[in-house]
This record gives sequence, C-alpha cells and structure tokens, in this order.
Amino acid sequence: MPTPGDEPPGAREAHDLVQRDPALRARYRRIMRFAARTLVLLWWTELVAPRFGLGRLAARGRIRRLQRVARRFHDLAADLGGLMIKVGQFLSSRLDVLPPEITRELEGLQDEVAPEPIAAIVAQAERELGIPLDRAFASFETTPIAAASLGQAHRARLSPGIAADLGVENVVVKVLRPGIEQIVEVDLAALRRVGRWLSRVKLVNRRTDAPALVEEFATTSLEEIDYVHEAINVERFAAIFADDPRVGTPTVVWERSARRLLTLSDVTAIKITDVAALQSAGIDPNAVAAELARATFEQIFVAGFFHADPHPGNIFVTPAGDGDPGGFALTFIDFGMMGEITDELKDGLRQFIFAVAARDARGWVAATQRLGVLLPSADTVELERAISALFDRFGGMGVAELTRIDPRELEAFARQFSEVIRTLPFQLPESFLLLVRTISLISGVTSALNRDFNMWDAVDPFARTLLNGGGGGATARSIGREAVSILSAVARLPQRVDALATRIDRGELAVRSPEVEQRLRVVDGSVRRTSSAILAAGLLIAGAIIRPGDEVLGTVLLIAAALPALHVIAPWRLR
Repeated sequence: MPTPGDEPPGAREAHDLVQRDPALRARYRRIMRFAARTLVLLWWTELVAPRFGLGRLAARGRIRRLQRVARRFHDLAADLGGLMIKVGQFLSSRLDVLPPEITRELEGLQDEVAPEPIAAIVAQAERELGIPLDRAFASFETTPIAAASLGQAHRARLSPGIAADLGVENVVVKVLRPGIEQIVEVDLAALRRVGRWLSRVKLVNRRTDAPALVEEFATTSLEEIDYVHEAINVERFAAIFADDPRVGTPTVVWERSARRLLTLSDVTAIKITDVAALQSAGIDPNAVAAELARATFEQIFVAGFFHADPHPGNIFVTPAGDGDPGGFALTFIDFGMMGEITDELKDGLRQFIFAVAARDARGWVAATQRLGVLLPSADTVELERAISALFDRFGGMGVAELTRIDPRELEAFARQFSEVIRTLPFQLPESFLLLVRTISLISGVTSALNRDFNMWDAVDPFARTLLNGGGGGATARSIGREAVSILSAVARLPQRVDALATRIDRGELAVRSPEVEQRLRVVDGSVRRTSSAILAAGLLIAGAIIRPGDEVLGTVLLIAAALPALHVIAPWRLR
C-alpha cells in the first residue's frame, strides 16, 4: 500500500480514499498484483534469461507470452474500467507495431464499456444543471449511444427556446460517471507506484523518467474529467480549422454544460474505420486516410495543438452532400485529451520530417538529438549507418509492402543493427507521451482504412509545403535559424580543424572501432562465464560439505549452483 510520505501531489488523498473504502482498496490491490506479476515475468524472460544463455528460448515463446499478458489485462481493464481502459485503448491501436495476435486481445476495450445505470446518470445530470432533466431538455434518451471509461453519452433534444437561439436542436449530452474522480485518483496512485518501480530498472531509467511520464498522464487524465476544460478545447480546435472545410467539430451548448456534464451538437456520421459504409456513400477510404494524415500533420507541425485521442470512435466521416459527390469532412469529437507543442519542439519536428522526406540519415540523427530523444553525447557513426541502410532498403514502403518482405530478411536486418540501437542512450522526453500516442493511433486508423496506404506519400507533400513556406512565419523562422546554424558551423570550421590538429599532435585523438568493441564484448562474455564457473564450483563444494550437517542449507546451495552452471554449459549461448 502507498504511504503518505514521499508521494506526488494528490497521493495523500488517494491513500486516504484507499484506506476508507474497501472497494477502492481491493481495486488498488488488483492493479498492483497484475503489475507486479507482469514486471517479474518480463524481468525474468527479457533480462535474466538472456544472461544465462536462454535468450533464444525466451524469444521463441515471446508472442504467446505477450498474448497471455494482453488477455489477462483485457479481463482486468474490462472489469475495473477507469484509467485501465485508457491504457488498453492505446495498446489496441498499435496496429503498426504490435502483432495482430496481441491487438486482437484488446480490441473490445476500444468502444465496448458497460454503461452506468440510467438512474445514476440522471441524478448526476440534475445535480450539475440544478434543474430537473425534463426541464433542461425537450427529450432525453435513456439508452446511451456510447459508454466510455470516464463518462457516457446520450442523445437529447434542446428545448425550443434554446434551439431557436443556437440553431441547434439535436444534441449529445456527455455525463461523467458518478464517483469516477475517486477511481481516477486510486488508479493514478497505482500507476505512480509502478512508475517508481520502473525508475529503479536501469534499462528503463537510462532512457526515460517513468515517474515524470506518469505525472504527465495524470495531468491529462484529470483534465479529461473536467468537461468545462473540454468545451474550451473544442472551441479552440474549431477556431484553428475554421477555414478548413475538410475538418469539423461539434458546437458547444454552454447553457446546458457544467464541470461534469457537456452538451454538444449531434455530429454523428460514418465511423472512420467503417470501410463498407464509406464505399456505399461513394467515399474513397484511401482519400480519407490521406486526409486524416494531412489533418494530423497540420495539427502537429503548424498549429501546435492536436487531438491526442484520435481512436476510431472519436472521428466521423461526414459526406459533403449532393453538390460534391465523394466529398467529405473529418469530424472530430471527444476533446478531453489534447496536446500542445512548443515552438522549439515544433522546429525540431520539422527538421525531423524534412530528414525523413529526404531520406537523410545524418539529418535524422541530428533531429533526434535536437528533440532530446537521443542524447547529444551519443556516438552516432554506427547509428547513421544503420538509418542510412534502413532508408535505402525500406524507405517509402507501405505496410502491405513490408508484410510481403521475406521475414528472414527483416530478421537479419534487425540482428545486424540491434546491438547499435541497444547500446545508444535513447530516452523518451515527457513531452512525447501524447505525441507518440497520437501518431500511433493515426497510423493504426490509416492502416485499417487501407493496408496499402503509404504514410511516406503523405509526409512528402506536407514536407514540401513546409519548405515552400506553407507553415507560415514559424517555418520561415525555422529555416532562417537553420541557415544561421549552417553559416555558424562554416565560420567555426578553421578553428575546429586547428583544434583537431592540436589533439593529434598531443596524442589525444581517440578512434572508435565497432568491430574491436564487438570483440571486447565477446571477451567480456568469456570472463563472465569464467566467473560463473567459479561461482558454480564454489556453491557445489560448499553444498557438498555442509549438506551432511545441515541438509536444508546444503540442498539450497546445490540447487543455487544450477543457475551459474547453466550460464557456462547452456548450448543456447553458442552463436
């Protein structure tokens, strides 16, 4: 159980809630048991087993092992609801990264959440509005059209007076689930504890600050349960795309909205991943995928304010009407989770997209350093070679093309450069949490629309637009700063050459050789196996000597000798 001391803000309240409410205490314990078992399993199979030469054995069962974990998490999240559903939604949308065997286990969490009893919803709505529901609306459907992890939505009709003033009659009323604030606090307390566990794992803490990521997730989660904040987001997003006929949003009905209740104009249309319905309406799914990619890039690289939860349930495709056959607009809903990008981060992302569009490996490495994903101190010579090979072989391919490549070729490529990637100091800055989520979700949606859709084709024209000034003054400033940077580097070149010559004269120049380093790693492995042999022999001898006088301790020592012995003799270590 968490203790009040040494906790982030809000942890004391969560601790008190857990202590007072048996149901919340049981919820907290279930989450922690699942997290502990999963982390121990992954620690053993991904870290410990390879050290004893069992890496190949562990790798062979990885998919089945992850399937079992995903299935258990699905059951846990579906039963508990709350923020656990949000975690499952993110994982289920990683169609571009995770195998379908895993995402299928979590698909049901995308839209299917058990609704709250209508009596509780009506009571919550009347508390927020301060008037009976039959006075607030001309009609209110008791069956929800959607039930999400934090709230649920019902169709309704506005009273004639308000409808005439706003020009809107049919609305959707979002009502926060009663008691969800307490559930969110407890879930965040559990996630914070897991974050502290991960911060003690070297493989994780050298790449990212897990507790900081949890705190950023906590901030966005708390914003999601404040519907006034969401209403402000809707209007800000609508203002950004006011002149774009391809992007739409609902209208906020402020007269019938409060912190736990939000009323919006009903914009329900074709779900974006319903390919059959799109084709029946004469809309090309590939055009929808391209437009979704374009709108996403516009949000991220130009506006710097983006929808951070664009899963299929939150995007509709609205046909343009008889005057524009095949025309459509993307209508976004659910603006509780939004992301913002600073001008500095935006400039770094532009540099990154330019490098990808140009297949420029050196530019790609520089961009990752500028974004903080790769620390500036990293030796990037081998990384640049790996990315260059990646661009040369796989650059420009779509998902379908990649799936047709011989798996043995992909495996050989990954094995060739895996050591390079694994040894470099990558990290995930906190500001990337929502951005990575958004790109992952959009990639999954475009793949669902058309497996042949090529994100490279969407990136290229957008990058050219930015280079031609389509990004406005910010792009011009970015290119200007890049030009100043280049001129500055040229100006410093003679001085740097002189410094290099001085270091050579003093014998201070260090040259790195990946081949030599690989040989040293082999020698290091031999030393480790020798140490394991000594340890195994010592334990065996100690066990044999002690066992006649202390059978229990002697047996334990003999069994313990098996682990270092496996490291020495296991055939899987031979490569």
